[in-house]
Amino acid sequence: MKTEMKIGGHTIAITNPDKILFPQDKITKLEVIEYYKNIASVMVPHMEDRAVTMLRFPNGINGESFYQKDIPDYFPSWIKRVEIKKSGGVLHHVVCQNAATLVYLANQVCLTPHIWLSRIDKINIPDRLIFDLDPSDHDFKPVRSTAFIIKELLEDLGLHPFVMTTGSRGLHVVIPLKRQYDFDWVRAFARDIAEYLVRQDPKSLTIATLKKKRGKRLFIDTIRNSYAATGVAPYAIRAHPGAPVATPVEWDEIKAQKFTSQRYTIKTVFKRLKAEGDAWKGIDKHTQSLTVARKKLDSLIK
Repeated sequence: MKTEMKIGGHTIAITNPDKILFPQDKITKLEVIEYYKNIASVMVPHMEDRAVTMLRFPNGINGESFYQKDIPDYFPSWIKRVEIKKSGGVLHHVVCQNAATLVYLANQVCLTPHIWLSRIDKINIPDRLIFDLDPSDHDFKPVRSTAFIIKELLEDLGLHPFVMTTGSRGLHVVIPLKRQYDFDWVRAFARDIAEYLVRQDPKSLTIATLKKKRGKRLFIDTIRNSYAATGVAPYAIRAHPGAPVATPVEWDEIKAQKFTSQRYTIKTVFKRLKAEGDAWKGIDKHTQSLTVARKKLDSLIK
């Protein structure tokens, strides 16, 4: 069964609209596509001018999934793409500039788009810094407490952090950056903060990349601040029962004891947006320099 969706001057043929992507919740492919169509006005501004890596689930969340960076030849010419040099060659990434592109990706069962931390006009210079807080289990308490510890430290350094649920188990603490330094510089800054925090509480926190070395400690992941690495796009669906979405939130929201990273889903996030609006609207008006913060951090470490 096929159907069509007209959006932004483009007609997209929707294939297999009745396919069940979330078996436990009976959520169909068409419901996922309609979610992305309806969220596009809020989501696309967070994605535009950024290279996209597609996380695709052709047979639903219980089937095999794969990351796809290179845009397939059959994608229509109206979808923007960018050529990026990688070790070993060149890739052509999708760039999501409009609602039609987001819907087209959803029809390709790109359930979870991931985006670069830099924009395509200055691909080597990030404008986002991310601390990805990854707990060892589903207990959200250490995620919450660590997020506020990072927030306090960043504010002491003169920075203003933002926060987003990942839609999985953790949180992203994010700093919008002035485009001054390359990925290596920014990653070193983030790692130094993570190492400092781990020294303060080595029993609860870790920067060990291997899971077997983390034990029950929370992993502060700063590796995403690397060239060609990505972060989950705001408002992207995650492959978990209930179809939770990565949602920018206010800091006060995560204080609630029953709050979890899967608090908002494709069926509930619109109610939050209607009541509270997009917590990251205008985030680019708050870009920050790390120059002074780097000096303060060096003094603190010494």
